Amino acid sequence: MNYALKVGVSALALSIASTAAYADDAFWKKAAEPYQGVTLHGVTESTPPSSYIRDVLAPQFEELTGIRVDIETTSWDQMYDKAIKDMEVGTGIYDMVFIEQDIVYSYLSRNFLTDTTKLLADNPSLKAPTYSEDNFTTFANYFRDKDGDLYGVPMEAFIKIYLYRTDLFSDPEIKAAFKAETGRELAPAKTHDEYGEIARFFTKWGEDHDMDLWGTTAQAHTGHPASFYEYFESIAPTYGVYNWGIDADNNYAASVENGGTMNSPEAKKALKWWLSMRDIAPPESNASTWTEVGTTFGAGRVAQGLVYGENAGWIAADETKSLVVGKVGVALPPLEDGILEEAENGTGYIGYYDGGAFGIPSPSKNKEAAMLFLQYIGQDEVQPDWAVAAPRVTNKATYDDPKVQAMNKELGGYYDLLRDKGYLFAGAPAYPFHAQVREAISPILYEILTGNIDPDKGLDQMAAKAEAELTDLGYRK
Repeated sequence: MNYALKVGVSALALSIASTAAYADDAFWKKAAEPYQGVTLHGVTESTPPSSYIRDVLAPQFEELTGIRVDIETTSWDQMYDKAIKDMEVGTGIYDMVFIEQDIVYSYLSRNFLTDTTKLLADNPSLKAPTYSEDNFTTFANYFRDKDGDLYGVPMEAFIKIYLYRTDLFSDPEIKAAFKAETGRELAPAKTHDEYGEIARFFTKWGEDHDMDLWGTTAQAHTGHPASFYEYFESIAPTYGVYNWGIDADNNYAASVENGGTMNSPEAKKALKWWLSMRDIAPPESNASTWTEVGTTFGAGRVAQGLVYGENAGWIAADETKSLVVGKVGVALPPLEDGILEEAENGTGYIGYYDGGAFGIPSPSKNKEAAMLFLQYIGQDEVQPDWAVAAPRVTNKATYDDPKVQAMNKELGGYYDLLRDKGYLFAGAPAYPFHAQVREAISPILYEILTGNIDPDKGLDQMAAKAEAELTDLGYRK
């Protein structure tokens, strides 16, 4: 049972019973009257935040309004396949779909989504008194069009952070051995060199002490987009390679020859550093996506790693799944010199601000009823329990809730980091061609990961392939 389900199941009866304490029952019942008998269908990735919607918020909403909500949670690739096919054909199977931050620009370019701002403006009787777009954090801006209208109600938002084992980093014997070997105190790394030094130390420590322990995680699956995202959205930015190395203001150049940075010296250095970390990571790293990286850390098999924040909750607090409860610290990822300053002044970023929203597909036949549900999950009032169940924050008021502050301590200050340093991270670039370019160049990356192509030559090939794909798509002239 994952942490979201653990919290959700135990809280469900109480939450339903206490709904009247924080929601305007009269509004919801009145607004829902025209939609009695309607069943809303949604599809989303199987993640802790989505499980909470399915197991807690959907039943609450049905109890309050009489509108049934069926949420289908499935794998990442199946979620996209089902949602996109439905919206392409216009069948209207789904009334809500999960929109990951990186794909929203493609959806908007294809008119797949309903303008929720306009929908509420055109139907004032639908507007809930407890819902406001102003309540959302700046993450909501990723789901707005050029006019500022919102096309998705944020339901999860988190950063990819540096997790480390506080029990290992504070162990007197380990600290003494590390200082004797390196000449410095053992502390969370601030640079790639420091991170690599720590990783090599702990991998050797595990070997020497017959421990099931390695020095780092690596999201390095040799045939899954997770490795593409690990490199381009988590590793490359820490070396100053932003937006996948594509310069949208320079005819979408990717290669150094044409003004891009995809195969720049910095990019090649970043890739080789990442590969060197992969080589001393647990053996499952070659088959690890974001899910397996979290599982590896939670199993106590690594001393440190870059882990999506959505997994931080169960890793740090769920004793039914994690072997490192109470032993997890959080920090910013390791960086090259000058990268933090670029992020602070807005010319760069240090990692990925991930998450998603629930949107209403254009073909939906139940847009108004779906809008009621999206408002329900977007209220400030439902956020604290959700943030405790799954480390995600979409509403500004959530940070100050006592439950969230208590959970923040269990998570080693993760919510403080998200609130205070989240601005240093960024979502995926606003590319309508996101999926096409990813699919065009990922096979070359997989060949690099399997050792069939030299990293430097591989990046050269990836840059050339990206430019060819962008030319075919009409972006490069």
